[in-house]
Amino acid sequence: MAHPYLTIDLDKIEHNARTIVTLCQSHGIEVAGVTKATCGDPGVARAMLRGGVTAIADSRLENIQRLKRAGIDTPFMLLRLPPLSGVNEVVESVDVSLNSELAVLEKLSAAARRCDKVHDVVLMVDLGDLREGVWPDDLILFVREASKLSGIRIKGVGTNLACFAGVMPDEKNMNQLVELATGIEQSCDFRLDWISGINSSGLNLIAAGCMPERVNHARIGEAILLGRETTHRKAWPDTYQDAFVLHSEVLELKKKPSVPPGDRSEDAFGKSPDFVERGEIVRALLNVGREDIDVEGIAPHDQRLTILGASSGYLAVDVTAATGAIRVGDTLTFSLNYSALLAAMTSAYVKKHAYQGGKLVEEK
Repeated sequence: MAHPYLTIDLDKIEHNARTIVTLCQSHGIEVAGVTKATCGDPGVARAMLRGGVTAIADSRLENIQRLKRAGIDTPFMLLRLPPLSGVNEVVESVDVSLNSELAVLEKLSAAARRCDKVHDVVLMVDLGDLREGVWPDDLILFVREASKLSGIRIKGVGTNLACFAGVMPDEKNMNQLVELATGIEQSCDFRLDWISGINSSGLNLIAAGCMPERVNHARIGEAILLGRETTHRKAWPDTYQDAFVLHSEVLELKKKPSVPPGDRSEDAFGKSPDFVERGEIVRALLNVGREDIDVEGIAPHDQRLTILGASSGYLAVDVTAATGAIRVGDTLTFSLNYSALLAAMTSAYVKKHAYQGGKLVEEK
């Protein structure tokens, strides 16, 4: 049975990585390529590395281990805070982890000593996005305690913005991060290698020349994968937005009412969808659904088509304006945003076809 599938253009990902890396390097910023939206896809990681990223970062140990099994030889960074129950695996699998809990650092320290290793850590500071991180008022005391631990090395400080609460990086909070880093160095008498200030949401600040000089590390995913900055989701100059394309087959094509007849209750997902009266329309049912994608995160390439909604296994599309041009068995294509890409890459029912140099290099 045919499946929906993604085409992945590795050349476009490499190009995007090179564009972003060139910008960041011109401002003294090192880039770790983030593969978490692709579930640690080895082909994507290799394309990022060819484009100049100096490390691969991911939020899942399983993804990092997958990359290592595929022979990816590069430093690895764990983006999600290490679980207390998994410190041994973290020390064995990654070179750097992001941290905000002293209890976890103590366990990482012990695990690293048992392996005769020194594990690098970046201490995360919460500058308002209210995701992970030590609150600024508590940072100096936290670092003093962490710096006593052998087996770990405080490589830098970092912050995460524009993910949970949508707080944007700006000159004020980036300067605050630099000031906090300087305070650490003065109070604890050691130099930090990294001030890891930004993700894809910080590109505008860099391009405007407003990023403080000491911010020298970035964790970039979406701008490389989808060619967009993440404050307004605008296309970034000299990048491709179509490195990933969703393909889905038309299973049924019929003329039906635009508004369901009869009494209605909630749908299978507990929602009460709205329908606009347009008389009879031609509806296509496609072989992809909410089990595979974030429906609100896709858009048809053919602008004559309108997505009506979805169930777990079907996507309903109004194809009235393209009547006669679409038949049962045809494949329709869609662009994806970050949320839809993440879901599609995670779904076992969406196949992945990777291309390089115009040739299929991997199919799974």
